[in-house]
Amino acid sequence: MTTTEVAPASAPASTAPRLHPQTVRWLAGAGAAMALYAGLRIINVLVLIFYARRDEKTPAWRDLLLAWDAKWYAGIAEHGYDTVISFTDKGVPEMSNLAFFPLYPGLSAAVAFVLPVSVGTALLLVSWATGLAAAATLYALGSYLRDRMTGILLAGLWSVVPHGIVLSMGYSEPLFTALAAGSLLAALRKNWLTAGVLCLLAGLTRPTGAAVIAAVVLTALVAVVRNPREWRAWVAGLIAPLGLVGYMAWVGIRLGRADGYFYVQNETWKMGFDGGGYTLSTFSNMLLDNRISLELTEVSLVLLLALGLFVVALGERLPWPLLVYAGVVVFIAVTGDWFYWAKARMLIPAFPLLLPVVYAMRRSHNRVVPYVVVGGLALFSTFFSVYLTLTWHRSF
Repeated sequence: MTTTEVAPASAPASTAPRLHPQTVRWLAGAGAAMALYAGLRIINVLVLIFYARRDEKTPAWRDLLLAWDAKWYAGIAEHGYDTVISFTDKGVPEMSNLAFFPLYPGLSAAVAFVLPVSVGTALLLVSWATGLAAAATLYALGSYLRDRMTGILLAGLWSVVPHGIVLSMGYSEPLFTALAAGSLLAALRKNWLTAGVLCLLAGLTRPTGAAVIAAVVLTALVAVVRNPREWRAWVAGLIAPLGLVGYMAWVGIRLGRADGYFYVQNETWKMGFDGGGYTLSTFSNMLLDNRISLELTEVSLVLLLALGLFVVALGERLPWPLLVYAGVVVFIAVTGDWFYWAKARMLIPAFPLLLPVVYAMRRSHNRVVPYVVVGGLALFSTFFSVYLTLTWHRSF
């Protein structure tokens, strides 16, 4: 009698979807960029906490991260916008929260509504989360332009700019940078609808949304001139300005005057544009005054560096939409007749200016150079953040 051997049944093939190797590499790079960004920001905040605890008169570290503009955003998130402009007994208009754009406080209010956290905590959560998103988006932009390491270094450099402490505070710069970088990257890739929507949202975040609008609208205009049937480019160009223009129009309606937003900026905050006269005169006075503060000196150096990097960026032949965006951001900072000490912070979203530095590091045959540059800037940014928060008693 013979027996028939039966082969064991083979295991069923796995039906789980597998990620494409290129996608895996991209996710790994984005994760590295976010990890670098988060690590540098955590070190910055930990050093700040260390120094803050040495002085009993210093507010708690959380209060330091929710100072200045964060208080205005918290007020909007909790109580909404002013309905009228208030005046002092002498008839001078008081500062109004209508100068602050709505997306960041709106998102923070939504987080505070959904999660069992205070508005202040929600402001920080949104800032930290969008900072990570900005790091990932900058990585995507850098890897699109050159390679993965370019993207990682771009995110790392951006995290250690001189006023980098703002990226850990209840401020809108992280959210705006994420939206601006995403919109510009989408425009470069000709993902027009994405570019338009992100530009619209950037315009609801900060007045420097005008820089994103200029870049996206001009890029879309060139596309439709080349191919009038590219309807997505038409749509992108039309919706890109709606966030900025829509909020300004809403302020005008709320105050009952067409120039409502500009009235708030000019009359209540004393912020206008004079073509650079105020910046030049302040810089000149700084050179002649031996009692000038460290902060004004640093701001002046940052402004000069930004102008120099923009010229170098022209020589690097960056994609012109990035140059338009960076140029408008620098123009707004230089020509603004307001708060000289805050001009360096206004340049934080000007990330294309960092690309020449990244390119130079990538061209270097010395592998130590990136560590020295990023590490050196991280060291300066960390300890300068301590000065800004504990010694410099004005806004950022």
